[in-house]
Amino acid sequence: MKEQLLTGGILSLMAGLCTGLGAALALFLRKTDTRALTYALGASAGVMVYISFMELIPSAQQMLGDASGSKWIVLGAFFGGMAAASLIDHLVPEDENPHEVLSLSELNNLCQCTTDECRRQIKQRVRRSAMMFAIAIGVHNFPEGMATVAAAFDNSGIAASVALAVAIHNIPEGITVAVPLLYGTGSRRKAFVIGTLTGLAEPLGALVCMLILLPFLSATLLAVLFAIVAGIMVFISFDELLPMAERWGHHHLSIYGVVTGMLMMGLVL
Repeated sequence: MKEQLLTGGILSLMAGLCTGLGAALALFLRKTDTRALTYALGASAGVMVYISFMELIPSAQQMLGDASGSKWIVLGAFFGGMAAASLIDHLVPEDENPHEVLSLSELNNLCQCTTDECRRQIKQRVRRSAMMFAIAIGVHNFPEGMATVAAAFDNSGIAASVALAVAIHNIPEGITVAVPLLYGTGSRRKAFVIGTLTGLAEPLGALVCMLILLPFLSATLLAVLFAIVAGIMVFISFDELLPMAERWGHHHLSIYGVVTGMLMMGLVL
């Protein structure tokens, strides 16, 4: 039990820190490559969707076995996870949601002001939007940490798959947090620190999962959690990652990324 908790905690921490890795990449590049970012976001979505349907849902069904109503339990938990993710999404103002982040071209255009007052107003607007975006990302990351810990109690090694999926999508996520923060604050250090902190919501979610769910953990509860996590990951893919990729442009690259992400996980798993 202790070993599983430690494994889940470490995996969630490592996955969360990948947001900081993405933030660092954004800050040390002279110009963010929106084509690469679009492809990475698509690949992240592909990874999460593949794991949800090919790993989490089958594992949940297997845990419940032939129990009466097992199919409906998994189905209800899956759509319950989507509903929970949607509720979190609606709690964040629409214009500050992750899929509404300013594109790099918009940031460049906004920063071409010719007067000091214009620059001040634009920086203030971008800074506020960037901070709210960072908070929104942190809120979305919280259940992902819970997912990693829950998966650690399954002996099939699925926790590593979940953590890998989360880590892969956290890297481009960190870039999209750090770029507007850099424009808005003018501070590389502040953009990196805040970008990294958004990822630390994941080990926080893992800790909450340990404290609240651990006493009630059973095969049935674990199966329900797997299905809920699958619903959350699918919702995040279609509501956050792919719309964000469209926001950065290059539609077909995001689709190629989806296919690549699925293929990569198929080969790895």
